[in-house]
Amino acid sequence: MKTLVLVFHPDLTASRANRRLAEEIEKEANVTVHRVYEAYPDEKIDVAAEQRLLEKHDRIVLQFPFYWYSTPPLLKKWEDAVLSYGWAFGSMGDKLRGKELLIAVSTGAAKENYSSDGNFKYTVPELLRPLEVTSNLIGTIYLTPYILYGVNQQSDEQLEQGAKGYVAYVLNPEIEPFVVR
Repeated sequence: MKTLVLVFHPDLTASRANRRLAEEIEKEANVTVHRVYEAYPDEKIDVAAEQRLLEKHDRIVLQFPFYWYSTPPLLKKWEDAVLSYGWAFGSMGDKLRGKELLIAVSTGAAKENYSSDGNFKYTVPELLRPLEVTSNLIGTIYLTPYILYGVNQQSDEQLEQGAKGYVAYVLNPEIEPFVVR
């Protein structure tokens, strides 16, 4: 299975978690890591190139830090441009149908904040619902998201465990996603 990891982080050099996850996953065979902010610093997305890249892979991973309980702005712009009518959805839009979609998100806050009793009142999977609905629209198989909680509080050892767990899960999403507590 060929896997495409689309990393949406506006400054990977300043990121501990997303940089580490990308570094670890790109060591694997049959994995392509595409750093989208680096590819498009002007945010002018080459739609045809992105679509060709998606067509060459069986599993698509959208990796990003949670921004205000949502995606970074370039990911939304990318979705609007690349997942176009007639290509990704609509009567003739079937290019991604049957491929797997995995969301990999990191949060600054700890897991206990993301519950009905926590500070944010919703779980991360609930907050990711728009991406799940998008997956339904474009015909991809939505896999259980990989969530790396509390990256601001994690030790280097915990982050390493999270990176190893991320790789294991991306390559084999049938296993239980690893969670650092």
